[in-house]
Formats: sequence, C-alpha cells, structure tokens
Amino acid sequence: MAIIIDPQTGGIAGNMIIGALVDLGADENKLKEIMEYAASGFGKVEVSFEKIVKKGISSTYCHVEMVEKSPVFHFNEFIEKIESLDLDKKIIEMSVRIFKRIAIAESKVHGSSLEKVHFHEVGASDAVADVIGAVYAYFDLNLDSHEIIGLPMALGGGRVKTAHGILPVPAPAVVEILKGANCLGGPVDSELATPTGSAIYMEFCNTLEEFLPSISPLAIGYGAGMKDFDFPNVLRIIKTEEIGEGDQVDVIETNIDHLTGEEIGYLFDKLLEEGARDVSVTPIIMKKNRQGSLLKVISKREVREHIIDVMFKEIGTLGIRIAPNTHRGIAKREFVKKEVEVANETFEVTFKVGYFNNQIISKRPEFEDIKKIAEKTNLPLKEVNSIVSDKYD
Repeated sequence: MAIIIDPQTGGIAGNMIIGALVDLGADENKLKEIMEYAASGFGKVEVSFEKIVKKGISSTYCHVEMVEKSPVFHFNEFIEKIESLDLDKKIIEMSVRIFKRIAIAESKVHGSSLEKVHFHEVGASDAVADVIGAVYAYFDLNLDSHEIIGLPMALGGGRVKTAHGILPVPAPAVVEILKGANCLGGPVDSELATPTGSAIYMEFCNTLEEFLPSISPLAIGYGAGMKDFDFPNVLRIIKTEEIGEGDQVDVIETNIDHLTGEEIGYLFDKLLEEGARDVSVTPIIMKKNRQGSLLKVISKREVREHIIDVMFKEIGTLGIRIAPNTHRGIAKREFVKKEVEVANETFEVTFKVGYFNNQIISKRPEFEDIKKIAEKTNLPLKEVNSIVSDKYD
C-alpha cells in the first residue's frame, strides 16, 4: 500500500492536508475536538469542515478560524507547551519534528539562533491546530504503515506581505523547508505553499518523485484551499495498491585494462559494500586490440559522488562516464522465510518474491540458504534448488 501526496497544481497548506485526509476517511468530529484542544493553550480557534466544489472538483475544506490573537512564543517555550499536551506520544513526537523544521528554516533565513525563533509568522494557534490535526489524521488512517510519496510542489509566484515586509513567493522559509524537494513555479501570481504545509509534507513523505509511479488507485481525497483560481485549488492525496516501483539511478562506467582478475573481484565487492546498487564487469576489446573490461555500476544519486570517489581511488582511472537520471522499472519485492523439508530434515529458507500487478512473477530461494542445505545433506546444489523452489506455497 502507498500514499501519493500531489501538490502539483494547488500547492499545499496544513488545512488542505487535513481536508484531503478527511476526504479519505479520517474522523472529522474527533479532528475538530483534537485541533481545538491542542490550540487552546496558544489562542482559541474554531474548526469546521465543509464539502465544497473547486472548479468542478468535490473536496473537503477545513476551516481554522483564530478567535483569539495568539501571543508570541519562542521556540523552547513553544515546544514545551506542545510536549505538555495530553495526546499520544507518537503524535507529539512527529508534531515537534514538524515545528522544528519550521523553526530551523526561520532561524537560517533571519540569521538567528533556534532558541530566539518565534512563531508569529505562521500564527501559533492556527499552526498548532493544522500540525496536530494533520498528524492525528496521519495516524488515524495508519499512514505510518504505508510508503508516502511526494510529487512536485506548486509554489505560486509574485510577492507576499509578511511581518518582515514584502517578500518574494515562495517565501524564504518555504524554500529552506523544501530543500531537496521537486518544486514548480506558478501557475498563478499568488502564494500556494505555506511553511506549515511544506513542513508537514517533508515530514510525511518517505520518497520524493518527479512523476507518478505505476499505481492502482484505491481511493482519492481532495483538500480544498481557501483561494479561488481558474483551476481547482485542491491538494490531491491518493491511496493506492502498488503495482510497480519507479526508480531513478545513475549508471557509472569506466574501462579497465590494468587490473588483475583478483583485483577486479576485490573492486566488485568493495563497490557493493560502499553503496552501489549493482555492479557488472564485461570483457571488451579496447583500442589497439587490447583486452580489457567494462566496469558498470548502478548507483542511487545520493551516493553517486562517493561511488565515483571510490572508483578513482581503487582503479586509478583517468576517466569515468556517468549517465544520470536513468529510469528503471522495478517489480515490487519482499523477502519471505519458510520452513522447507529436504532429505527428511527441516530448514529455514529465505525466498525473494517479486510481484507485478499483485501477481507473483518470481520466487527464488536465496543462494546462501541453498548452499547450506546442499552441504548439510550432501545433495547436488542444483537438486536442492529444484526441491526448495517447488515447495514454495
């Protein structure tokens, strides 16, 4: 199961996240109670939910109205009040992480220490209601047990009036919070991504993707934004049964003609230990008919530079080729342990099971388990592999 958060058109705000999660089945009555309780120590708010239509899209609007003006709280005092709330520990812990994201961004933008940051910019009571509400709905729907994928964020454009004067959109704190995310300018001259919504998004998402992966949608929730545009100002959240995974990798290559077989074997193992996803070595004919090898390494982007550094140090090569952003399709896979009887003895075997469209497409026993059984029973490896493979239920 996976959850897709899609802010590509309407951007994101805390109340939009809550609205979309209510649309997916979160308990709005309990949410109202929790949100108003959590905000009460910072300033009274009133929360209501309404089904509305945004340019043809039926969505849920979560309205958080500040009834009393919030006092100014500095970071440490603010966090102490959050931690004192009578709520589940996991809700408190995730909420504190979200507020810390906002505080760190604000401190960097304003050149201040974390302790001196205050929350006047986001409005303490409504920010508390938004964050606590979103986190409560997250656990109410058991999203902590799902993979959560974030699609690119629409930021809007133009300028916005703040406590610090007129600032460009996206606001500096939003840019800080969304470091590492995929972002889009526009499509309107208006602010679409708030600091609170951006921080919740970054905390919720396990993976950030440029495009929607291969999915089989089960339910879709829409959370409405306050503003009206010539497009649906909604946040879409999709609950899906995964039928495949998208992956983006870099392919790193170099030619080798000066290493022995033993040295290449060492390099092969070393690159896997250092984080390479896959390594292959292919015999080739090089210039002047020299025999050599093509070393090809598949690497995730975050460890690419480290892998390249290892290759330069271990090989002494003068050149490395990189094919970045290569997309590969991956069948969903899991490791399943089963007890299998071979030669009147019972062994635990780990199977690597691959799925596509909820159907098993492969079920291979791990080689090390097959090897141990062959050594213990004195049966040929090939025969053990056949026996074990046939006994997977």
